[in-house]
Amino acid sequence: MQKFISQYGVLFVLVLLCAYYSFATLNPQQPSDAAAGQNLARFIGQQLPNANVLIVVRDSADDRQYADSIRQTLTALNIEPVGIVAGEPRDVIVELRRLGTDGTKVDVIATQHASAQWSVLGATKLNELANEFPSLANIQVLKPSSYTWPTFLTRGNLLSIGNQVAVTAIIAIAMTMVIITAGIDLSVGSIMALSGVLAAWMIQRMTGDSEPGAMDLMFACSAAVLSSALIGLLTGIMVTAFDIPAFIVTLAVMRIARGLAYKVADGPSPIGINSEAFHSLSAGNLLGVPNPVILMIVLYILSYVLMSHTALGRYIYAVGGNAEAARLSGVPVKRVLVFVYAICGALSGLGGVMEASLFSVGNPNSGVGYELQIIAAVVVGGTSLMGGKGKVLGTLIGALILAVISNGMYLTKVDSYTQMIVFGALILVAVLLDQLKSKRWKV
Repeated sequence: MQKFISQYGVLFVLVLLCAYYSFATLNPQQPSDAAAGQNLARFIGQQLPNANVLIVVRDSADDRQYADSIRQTLTALNIEPVGIVAGEPRDVIVELRRLGTDGTKVDVIATQHASAQWSVLGATKLNELANEFPSLANIQVLKPSSYTWPTFLTRGNLLSIGNQVAVTAIIAIAMTMVIITAGIDLSVGSIMALSGVLAAWMIQRMTGDSEPGAMDLMFACSAAVLSSALIGLLTGIMVTAFDIPAFIVTLAVMRIARGLAYKVADGPSPIGINSEAFHSLSAGNLLGVPNPVILMIVLYILSYVLMSHTALGRYIYAVGGNAEAARLSGVPVKRVLVFVYAICGALSGLGGVMEASLFSVGNPNSGVGYELQIIAAVVVGGTSLMGGKGKVLGTLIGALILAVISNGMYLTKVDSYTQMIVFGALILVAVLLDQLKSKRWKV
């Protein structure tokens, strides 16, 4: 039982959290995605094959996509809509009056739940228009059927959790390696900010206001990540060559990197990046899965192989278990330590580039407090702060636990101050469990 809880307890906690928030967010759902639009159009095609259809939605990217899916499906069914309105209630009035003046018959208004609540689509207003324009008589307002489903388990929310956790989880890979060697790195958030600012600054200098090419983007992003790796390399050298505690070195590097970010940005103002290609690095997707999530999965697979099936992975565990014994056994302790800090810098830089890509700015204020979130994910995932024990897959589960709690508390409308208390308590519990496990559950 002790072994089972030690190995799978964190995963069990994640499952319980998902089950709880699924139950707590069980609500009526009002679909308004492309699939819902297609289903509504097919219903109209089957029940009202000769209907004149007016499509009404709000003026947003998602609603326009929904309207376009209705139009395409109706067209495929040989039903050509009489018009599409994407805007405000007054725009619907203008369009209906135009159609009524032209004598165009309108049988159905295809919309979604939010727009269906507008008074202009209510029975009273439609009857007034029917009295003024006979061609607008007996209009049916149709929308997708609602259903009961946990808001937590909707596709959009799950993708949001994936996007939310991706950067933290990627940097936490390297933080896991650092903590397994009994070290710590407090500079990851500041290096994130510096990397994002460097990438934005180089793109701006190389291309100005024009769209950067693929080579420009590749050079800027690679240079930012390599610069971050160099900072991590220097951190590792300071820790190993001069025997300075990692806490002190990384605390100093945290301040230096943040200051450099402000210097490059020439103050606290972000550097804008006007590039759709750069934005798509983090905002794009492959087969519906966001790019950051795909990158996170790939990196976790590679790190799992490194830590579980290579000599370097065994060296990392050996250094954390007993550095002196590892040295006497022929393990290159100093090179291993320099490696893990360099990797931590590189993945922090990659996280900074991803965040800059997502928001299309290099912000010197980004990454504040990220080091605490990342360390929390590693500790909650079961890695011992004493070194020598931990799994990268456990870190992924830990990062997911933090993301699920954050998202679940947001959905259940828990205030931000309570969230801070919960996260702090969670870290204490994780460290307490680590101490209990190391003492074989005896207090």
